[in-house]
Formats: sequence, C-alpha cells, structure tokens
Amino acid sequence: MNGLAYHLDPSRGRLGLEASDQERPEPGPHQVLVEVRAASLNRRDLMLMDGHYPLPATPGVIPLSDGVGVVIAVGEKVTRAAPGDRVTATYFLRWVDGPQRLAHAAEQYGANHHGMLATYALLEEDPVVHVPEHLTDAEAATLTCAGVVAWAALTTPVPVRPGQTVLTVGSGTVALFAVQHAVMLGARVISVTSTREKAERLRELGAGEVIVRADTPDWEQEVARHTAGDGADHIIDTVGMPTLPKSVAAGAYNAQLTLIGALPGPELTAGDGNPFGSSYLSIRRIAVGSRTHFEAMNQAITEHRLRPVIDRTFPFEQAAAAYRYFSDGDPFGKVVITMS
Repeated sequence: MNGLAYHLDPSRGRLGLEASDQERPEPGPHQVLVEVRAASLNRRDLMLMDGHYPLPATPGVIPLSDGVGVVIAVGEKVTRAAPGDRVTATYFLRWVDGPQRLAHAAEQYGANHHGMLATYALLEEDPVVHVPEHLTDAEAATLTCAGVVAWAALTTPVPVRPGQTVLTVGSGTVALFAVQHAVMLGARVISVTSTREKAERLRELGAGEVIVRADTPDWEQEVARHTAGDGADHIIDTVGMPTLPKSVAAGAYNAQLTLIGALPGPELTAGDGNPFGSSYLSIRRIAVGSRTHFEAMNQAITEHRLRPVIDRTFPFEQAAAAYRYFSDGDPFGKVVITMS
C-alpha cells in the first residue's frame, strides 16, 4: 500500500516542502519499517530548510528527526523490534553509547537520511527506541531531539543532584524539557524567560522562581539573590551567545554551563576576550545524545509519568502551515504533525 511523503526542496525558498506519493519500502536485513503516526518540529528543521544548519540537507530528503509510529515489518536479522511495537528513532543513526565522535554527527534522520514526515519511515535497527507506553502518539513524537538533549545536559558528564539549583535560559522546547527533567531529578529550578505569560506557564511546569528579562535586565544578579549569592550549579542556556556572559555570571563556583546544539547567531572569536570573566566553571556545547541517553530518559519519564508540553497539532496535509506556525507563531511547547 502506497503512502505520502514530504520532501525538502530548497529551490522553492523558505518553507520549500513538496508532497509526493511514497511507495511502501521493503526493509533490509537490519532495517525496521514503521508506519508513522505523528512527527514534530525542532529549530534545526528550520535551519535545514534555510541552509543554516552545519550539516546540509540532502535535496529531496524527507524531513524531521522526531516522530513515532508502529512497526509493520522488520528485516530478517532484526532483534530489537517486532511488528506491533510502537517506536521512534535516535537523532543520530550510529551513536549508541560512549563519547560522541564527528562520524556520529555526520548521519542524521531528516538531514541526509529520510526522516519522519511521511506515511512510512525506514529505520536502521540500531537507532530504534521504544517509547513510554503512557504517552500519546503526539507526546511520544516530541522526544528525540529536545527531550534527549535536555536530559544529556542535566545528566552528563556530572549529573545534577537532588537539591542543586538548575538555571534554564530561554523557553523553547529544550528549556521546557530541561525544567521538567530537573524537577524530576529533584533539583530546584530557576528559569529566565521573555514574557510574564511564559513565566506563569514555567511555574506550572515546576520552576520555583522565574525571572522575566524585560522586567529584570540584570537577571544574573537576581539569580545570585535567589541562591544567597552562590549561583546556579547547572545552567542550560538555550539562547546562545547573546546570553552567554550573563549565564556565566549566574553560575556557582565549579558550575556546569551547557550551550545547546547548533545555535544560530554570531560565534565567539579570539577578539571577544575571555568568555569566563571572573567565574570558575565549565562551558560546553552539546548536540542531542546517544541511544543510551534516550533509553535512560524514557525510563525516568515512565517512572515519573512525565508528559511533554505540546503547543499545537496540525494534520499531515497542513505540514507547511505547521512549519510556518513554528517559525512565526512563538509557540510554547512542541508543534506536532499527526498522520491521521
């Protein structure tokens, strides 16, 4: 039975999506065929479309790394999945465990391997991950990128401990998962956001204190006040270089500051001086996580019955509208595309 698939077409400019018929693929010996039920957008998907992502999109690739579906066929040598299983896939095809290497980052679903915005997704066996049973399809379709990178930021290389203070900067989907994960891990959360409306919703997710940038431009000082001058133990900065100096200043002695992924905007150069200022902390930049991180996160999500934040869902035939809303609508939570 044939289906439908969207493909990236850079020649059509912004929002260059083209729909076409999709023949049902046949899985190879180590492949898993999934009938997709839902998929979701990440900032990297806009960057791929605009040509700003470090790994260029292969022309005609099926986009989106995040999605969930039901296994309908497996290759003869597959042992990690069976027909009827509800699964997703990792962001990187080959990163199962251990340190990330450049070769891992070079193969990604939705960039240079077909992704999830289609009736069928043909996955390699190694990246297949079973999703928590209590999540709806729309919720399960949100985990691969934002959920896993927030988890990796908080649990590696030194995991956050109960009672420590986590500072989240921004209110995109990674920041929202970071708030939820930090609360789940027993940490105290301070969040920095752009509006009072978002501040209230962050409190509902579990942030103990929320600082609105417009009201408190020197928010690093407010973090110090909320921590009796000590600063935050873990900082998850999802904005990037514009907020890095204040994030550094908000860190405790020997804090861990994580910048998330392929952030747009200017890069630091030698002429920018010392990014550490007078602070003593570690600064790192990470890109999502491994299958082992994903599976550990799912175990914790299952134990705590966590539910991802969804802003809005769109039907499959309105995929371009979903991209447009994600780009211009300032969503709070994930934007999901459902296949039925």
